[in-house]
Amino acid sequence: MTDTPADNGTDTADSRDYRQTLFLPKTDFPMRAGLPKQEPLWLERWEKLEIYRRLREQGAKKTRFVLHDGPPYANGHIHIGTGMNKILKDFVVRSRQMSGFDAPYRPGWDCHGLPIEWKVEQAYRAKGRNKNDVPTKEFRAECRAYAGGWIDVQREEFKRLGVAGEWDNPYTTMAFDAEAVIVREFLSFVKQGLVYCGSAPVMWSPVEQTALAEAEVEYHDKVSTTIHVRFPLRGLRHDGSAIPSSCIGAHVVIWTTTPWTIPANRAICYSPDISYGLYEVTAMGESEFKPWAMPGDRLIVADNLWEETAAAAKITRADRIMSVDPKGLVCAHPLANADKYWSYGVPLLAGEHVTDETGTGFVHTAPGHGAEDYVAWMAHPEWHDRNTPVPQTVGEDGAFYENIPLFGGLHIIRVDGKKQGQDGPANKAVMDALILQNRLLARGRLEHSYPHSWRSKAPVIFRNTPQWFVALDRPMQDGRTLRDVAVKAIGDTQWTPKVAENRIRAMVEGRPDWLVSRQRAWGVPLTLFVEAGTKRVLNDPKVHARIIKAVEEDGADAWFERPAAEFLGEEYDPEAFEKVTDILDVWFDSGCTHAFALEPRPDLKWPADLYLEGSDQHRGWFQSSLLESCGTRGRAPYDAVLTHGFVMAGDGRKMSKSLGNVVAPDDVAKKYGVEILRLWAAGQDYTDDLRISDEILQTSVDAYRKLRNTMRYVLGALDGFSSSETVQHDRMPSLERWVLHRLHELDGIVREGYAAYDFKKVYSALFNFCVVDLSAFYLDVRKDALYCDRPDALRRRAARTVMNEVIDRLTAWLAPIMPFTMEEVWLGLHPSDTDSVHLRTFPDTPADWHDGSRAERWQTIRRLRRVVNGALEVERREKRIGSSLEAAPQVYVTDPSYRAALAAEADGDVDEYLAEIGITSQAYLIDGEAPQVGFKLEDVADIVVIPGRAVGRKCARSWKYSTAIGADSRYPDLSPRDAEAVAHWDAMNA
Repeated sequence: MTDTPADNGTDTADSRDYRQTLFLPKTDFPMRAGLPKQEPLWLERWEKLEIYRRLREQGAKKTRFVLHDGPPYANGHIHIGTGMNKILKDFVVRSRQMSGFDAPYRPGWDCHGLPIEWKVEQAYRAKGRNKNDVPTKEFRAECRAYAGGWIDVQREEFKRLGVAGEWDNPYTTMAFDAEAVIVREFLSFVKQGLVYCGSAPVMWSPVEQTALAEAEVEYHDKVSTTIHVRFPLRGLRHDGSAIPSSCIGAHVVIWTTTPWTIPANRAICYSPDISYGLYEVTAMGESEFKPWAMPGDRLIVADNLWEETAAAAKITRADRIMSVDPKGLVCAHPLANADKYWSYGVPLLAGEHVTDETGTGFVHTAPGHGAEDYVAWMAHPEWHDRNTPVPQTVGEDGAFYENIPLFGGLHIIRVDGKKQGQDGPANKAVMDALILQNRLLARGRLEHSYPHSWRSKAPVIFRNTPQWFVALDRPMQDGRTLRDVAVKAIGDTQWTPKVAENRIRAMVEGRPDWLVSRQRAWGVPLTLFVEAGTKRVLNDPKVHARIIKAVEEDGADAWFERPAAEFLGEEYDPEAFEKVTDILDVWFDSGCTHAFALEPRPDLKWPADLYLEGSDQHRGWFQSSLLESCGTRGRAPYDAVLTHGFVMAGDGRKMSKSLGNVVAPDDVAKKYGVEILRLWAAGQDYTDDLRISDEILQTSVDAYRKLRNTMRYVLGALDGFSSSETVQHDRMPSLERWVLHRLHELDGIVREGYAAYDFKKVYSALFNFCVVDLSAFYLDVRKDALYCDRPDALRRRAARTVMNEVIDRLTAWLAPIMPFTMEEVWLGLHPSDTDSVHLRTFPDTPADWHDGSRAERWQTIRRLRRVVNGALEVERREKRIGSSLEAAPQVYVTDPSYRAALAAEADGDVDEYLAEIGITSQAYLIDGEAPQVGFKLEDVADIVVIPGRAVGRKCARSWKYSTAIGADSRYPDLSPRDAEAVAHWDAMNA
């Protein structure tokens, strides 16, 4: 029946009110969830019951599954991306636990490095203090306290998301034992001879005054000043031979987006594969200012780029004089006449990185400020100064050293004040000097993607500095290189999605040596001694052991606080060695988490079964962990890696406060409840970027309401259910057996989906089952039996038996995704002060529930029902009927499979069974073509329905129409079935 009777349904005024005889759903489970208020109460309950501890006890003898938590930075409130990440991890851990594994989860935090130090520096600046004036010990203590405070904040925010774990004992990179392990791991690389001090251009933040790794850099659009600069060609080639007479007085033209690097120029790179020409200017165009080129000027440029260069310089006509081979040519520096500092020759060197796609075909080469520049320059030692092969022109603060003529002290990027991060005066000063020397040919503006520090958001520069590296291509103790071992480990790892494997392999194969030093104060130091003068690393196991022991006792502060003699012992003279005070790259810290968070714990395991983070961690944590573990253990610290995309605003743009499109986890929890956020996460293809907004979340709200209503109805229908009602599978009606078959199918889908981390597949399958199979079909059909059959009737008992099996499985299957609501449903069915749905495992499903043939027949029957429902909907819309029980459709079929399916599944007469399935009072299945136009669906051409009205009287209890109303004289207004049920009710309540 489609509705609950609201009146007695008879035509006589003195008829009995039968509502009290109906077995209507009854439950205390509220329709409204009140998630924002109720979820914290569930969290309190789980903590009081020590659910996590009890799970560990239950899993003591089970196969262990360990997801190793990638540590977030302990600075600031969590955002929607970190929230989603933790929710996905919780899906994994809970589903593995309920699949029969022991799945512990130990969360952790990354506590060192620039993000935290930067915040502490800002606090000092706000108080008018300079970080450099603060004692190191005090400053590091402030950083430690800052990180500790945010750990406490974030811990509660993560717990509010319903994430279960060892929250009372997380790991942190700043714990003394962790710092000691990080030191031990670093010294392991030292022992193998992989750590060396090199001088090469690295990305440098003038604002933060430290080197940055690629993972600490993000790219934003920046408008840069571009310049074309003329380098005067000298009269002799490098070998002493004369240049062609036509080239005397000519200039080689370069183009750059970094004018400030001109003072550091040492060479010009060209490509042997590019055609170059000598062009003589014959006419200039009109300009608002005097052009920097004049008729008669001779310029050497790549032929493919001459038109572009001429347009930039306002040159309207020029003659190509001859082809030019740049090999062996030497230029003068464009500032040579300004100061003898630039009196050296500027050679033209072949470079593989040179193209004729943009610029002039010549690449200005400043080896101290570019990776490719450095490689090209170092390949030609004949041009080097033996003392300083790579010249130093820019200091830590991004200003020219004072000894640099004309530009000493000028900043490239402003490092403080309101204009912090903007261009400093250096660019303009260099251009003014070039103009004065008549070497500037043209200038312009270009918007392009440029590296910025992800913390200060200020542009970075490439700057040559002495740094410490871990070599990737030196043989290790077993003869293999770190790069070779890492590449093999990538192939041995399971990557989800699969494309991630190619991505990280390309990164590792092509990356330079691992830059591990930072010029900061907060972090684990590079615990190295180097010989004074030679800078040779002291590699002594006894010294290493003393260092590790000291850090175990007092943390990394021991390196700064204890005298060198304590570490060096009696074997070495402290005066003969220097202590390195750089700190380790924070990625090295987090790359060691497997060594101190997993390995020492017998209740965890190494390697981890899974690492799960955002796709940006292919160049971050995934890679640093890979390199660290391969260098110390010869393999990756994980068996599988799962990556997810970024969370974007609803329109696909990046979230930002200025755009007002930020969705914060805490706001979602307060407005909707965390369960809605978890449903949203479960419904996404997380391997790609995801979108979220209030409108998108509303979809999850609607889905939650449908799921909750289904659960509520089933709980109500099971009121008073006991095991004594249970009907065995082989005695159940066909419809119930079909539901059990669907449960068998779902059992496989759920287990396979969770095992493959395909949460969307699990959620979609269970949602569709609840909404389509249960609410819209099975429960709709069985309402009549549940409400009106006598309590001991086989059909009603079988329905309640099946519904009990349904709720038993749904609460378990959905618990990893909806932990709050499934706990509420489970306890609504099995009240307990100590039990929890999260202490369960997924129930076993009997193999004999599977019945593929029956499923095919029910697919046929449901297709038949869909057409009947469509016809009845038209009748209701046209107000020809009210309830479907007023109908008696004639259903014409041309395919014999429909009758065969009904006959095989019906408990009796086919027409009566069709009426039961269609929720009508009568129905008639007729083989053959319809005699007149009736209702049909476009996609089901072989079924036609002729609507008709039911015959007989209306039963006062079930509202079904029947010609047998009053067959039982005791109940003249009831059908025989309802009369029997009421007689039973009367006897039980006499």
